[in-house]
Amino acid sequence: MEAPNIGRGNWKKLGHKVRLLQARFVKAFVMGNKNDVMDARAIWMAVQQPSKDIAVKTEEQQSVLVLHRSRRQLVKFRTSHINTLGTLLEFGEILHKDRTAMDRKLPTALERMKTNLPPYLITVLEYQYNRLSELGMQIDGLDKQINSVARQSENCKRLMEIPGVGPLIATAVVATMGEASAFKSGREFDAYVCLVPKQTGSGGKVRMLGISKRGDTYHRTLFIHGARAAALLTKEPGPWITELKKRQPTGVMPISLGAVDRSRVCLRILKCSLVSGFLCTENPQLGWGPESFQL
Repeated sequence: MEAPNIGRGNWKKLGHKVRLLQARFVKAFVMGNKNDVMDARAIWMAVQQPSKDIAVKTEEQQSVLVLHRSRRQLVKFRTSHINTLGTLLEFGEILHKDRTAMDRKLPTALERMKTNLPPYLITVLEYQYNRLSELGMQIDGLDKQINSVARQSENCKRLMEIPGVGPLIATAVVATMGEASAFKSGREFDAYVCLVPKQTGSGGKVRMLGISKRGDTYHRTLFIHGARAAALLTKEPGPWITELKKRQPTGVMPISLGAVDRSRVCLRILKCSLVSGFLCTENPQLGWGPESFQL
């Protein structure tokens, strides 16, 4: 059936094998006007093609992803309010976008501007500031729930042993992949989050471009931020990361860390967690790299 479909859980309970197909792949087989008959025919034709199915998620996985979507939405709202308060620059008040500095200086700035600006503008700015504090409290509450989910999951605990992988990345990856049965290799998961480069060419000549940015933006953002934090905060990064810093620009290096290291290691841990004798060790000779995990 075409994803998303709210009845997939009921079909599984009845003993049917459920296969979810991406809507954009099914749409290519719709001929003529769109109606139920044409949609059913397109799904029947698409399911026979060698395409990749969407993994059927459990209710627990969907619940965790709802937490992440809610948090991402609140972060966007908070950023919007911070940008609105940036209009104080037009009145000569310089405020840093850092939350700590803004919380310290903004109340004083509002008191100072009450003598010069109209009351209605002060009211609007105070509302924006109060709303900013409310959003911060809501985001902190969601962070606590995500941390609680991560502490209760054995797979999340394994993933959080990786430098640069915290509760956000661990819970998002486990909720998306489950036991990683939907991905055959680490490169497939990299393609899912679009950490692999685009390629174009014809006549046997292939040219590699930058990352495509067509996949899951949220997961890609988490992996890149985590890799950047690990590279900047690690006191002894090891020879692998040191060589990457020499060869690649500062903005490109976290993408390599996220693609080559974090995302593929996360997939490998989830795949190997069901195999007896799994051993996760950090090799001090190699630093933290693809060879740091052994079976």
